[in-house]
Amino acid sequence: MRTIAKQDWEGRDISAEVHTGVAFVDLDMSEVVNNGAVFTECTFRGSKFNCSAHFNAAFVNCTFGGCIFFDATFTECKFVGSTFDRCSFDTTKVVRGDWSFVALHAADLRTASFEGVRMREADLTSARCEGASLRDVDLSGASLAGADLTDCDVRGSDVSAIDPQKTRIVGAIVTADQAIVIAVTLGLDVRVA
Repeated sequence: MRTIAKQDWEGRDISAEVHTGVAFVDLDMSEVVNNGAVFTECTFRGSKFNCSAHFNAAFVNCTFGGCIFFDATFTECKFVGSTFDRCSFDTTKVVRGDWSFVALHAADLRTASFEGVRMREADLTSARCEGASLRDVDLSGASLAGADLTDCDVRGSDVSAIDPQKTRIVGAIVTADQAIVIAVTLGLDVRVA
């Protein structure tokens, strides 16, 4: 694996770039503009994505360790199979795209927002999502044991993977249909009248 260390890409346009099997160490991608760049099986350690904007980009099977995503925006991006460890997501915004099979174990997503994102079979075990927004998200098959969805807005999302006995959901914002799904998960016999 080739290593690129301590590079300053701040404000750069990296649209359409292609990187495969590269280890990026202490990379500064602050305010980067990225339309369609593809990163495959890359590693990012201690990298900054602050205030960057990514459109139709792909980070497939990548590993992110100790990265900062402050105020970063990802629109229609693909993160399938990527792993995040000790990363910060303050005011990160994700709109649509495919984040299936991502590993966000114990991630702090309290100020992040995900809208219309596909997160099938994502690992959100012990994730902190208090007050976050997970609107219209496909969470089917996701691992949510130990996750905290207190006051989290999950309206329109697939909540079939939520086990209220293993996931904290006090104050979570749901629709009536979602409440029925959760009630059935608890073993209740829900009837119209």
